[in-house]
Amino acid sequence: MTPTDQPGRRSLPHLPPRELANQSIVIHVIQVVHRRQPLLARVEAARTILEAWQRADYWLVGRYVLMPDHLHLFCAPARFPSTPLKQWMAFWRADATRKWPWPREKPIWQKDFFDRQLRHGENYTAKWNYVLANPVRAGLAASVEDWPWQGELHPLMWHDAV
Repeated sequence: MTPTDQPGRRSLPHLPPRELANQSIVIHVIQVVHRRQPLLARVEAARTILEAWQRADYWLVGRYVLMPDHLHLFCAPARFPSTPLKQWMAFWRADATRKWPWPREKPIWQKDFFDRQLRHGENYTAKWNYVLANPVRAGLAASVEDWPWQGELHPLMWHDAV
C-alpha cells in the first residue's frame, strides 16, 4: 500500500524547496511505476527516461537508480526562481509516456511521487550510498557496479552555508 492508497490520504505533500543563502538545493525523488509493474530496467526504457530528463531542463538530474518498478533520482533547480518540482515531474513523466516504446504498458507512472529536500552534504552522500545499494539488497546484482541502470547526468555539488 502506498501513502496515496491510504484512506483519507489524497496525495503526498510537496513542499517548495527551502532556499538558504549559500546552500545547495538537492531533492531526493522516488517515482513508482503504476501498479509496481517491472518496466524500467531495460535499455529502451532507460533511454526514454534519460532523454525525457534532458528535455525537462528546468531541473538538473544528478545521480539516479532505475529499479524494475521504481526509480530514485537526486535533482536540483537549473534556474531561479525554480519551476515547482511537481510541474517538472509532470512534464518529464508525460514526455516519457508519450515516447514509451511499448504502448500497451501505459499508464507508466503512479500519479504521485515522494520527495524530500536534503539538508546537509552528508545526507546527500549517505542517501546516495543507500540508494545505490538498492539493487544489491533486492538481489538483482552482486555488487553496485554490476547494476547497469544507474548513473549521473549532472554532478550536483553540495555547498553548505558559511
